Amino acid sequence: MRTIDFAPLYRSVVGFDRLANLLETAAADGAAGYPPYNIERTDENAYRIDIAVAGFRPDELNVEVKENLLTVAGRKAANDEARKYLHRGLAERNFERRFQLADYVIVTDANLADGLLSISLKRELPEALKPRTVAITTGAQGSLIEGEKAA
Repeated sequence: MRTIDFAPLYRSVVGFDRLANLLETAAADGAAGYPPYNIERTDENAYRIDIAVAGFRPDELNVEVKENLLTVAGRKAANDEARKYLHRGLAERNFERRFQLADYVIVTDANLADGLLSISLKRELPEALKPRTVAITTGAQGSLIEGEKAA
């Protein structure tokens, strides 16, 4: 079992406790490999998460965003039918997968097709944080002293 001790990080930095908690959470979640997923950068400010959810219907899946935390949960309905499996290799178990989102990243769409749940994300910076161009004026016009005329 591989674990990472973040205690030295807590002792040597001040004000980075949120970052340390994110690293600790990411290290703990790495052990759970179900369901498999991909994270893809589709544009400079756009991302897509694809999660393999074969066997789940749309009403058995829940996608929720709260305080920069994207939570995807799958709850299988109880199968009351008595079946006799010769081999059972399909994982039909409940899951909950969490993704920490950066500031200003929003979920724009969720689509289920061919056993893949695709979640589209976009980074939208507020106007106040976007770079802006400042016009440059020339100082060729001298300032006039009140009451004097230019010669």
